Amino acid sequence: MTTQSGNSADDAFWRRPTGPPADTPESTAGSPAPPPVRPEVHYPGPPPNTTPPPGWRPPLHVQPAPPRPLPAQDHAALDAEEGSARTLTYGIGLVGGAVVLVLMCLLCSRALF
Repeated sequence: MTTQSGNSADDAFWRRPTGPPADTPESTAGSPAPPPVRPEVHYPGPPPNTTPPPGWRPPLHVQPAPPRPLPAQDHAALDAEEGSARTLTYGIGLVGGAVVLVLMCLLCSRALF
């Protein structure tokens, strides 16, 4: 917990220093020191790329088996299942809509009467 006056010993670290800032000409004695000289860095680039010899890959001995045939699809049965799923979805939507409609009527009638 800090104090309101700001005079605690913990706050001394965060106070501004008194006097001129360190980077002003008045604070330096004599002329300012020149910036340090950085050595020139020369980057020669990445090393040259050499191509591998012609037979560098190991020989391939095992061939994977060909893919198996997929089972035949019964399109008539798929259409019938999609139709029954659509009927179920529409039925659930109608029941949900009816419940929401009844609740809305009940709430509106309570608010009006």
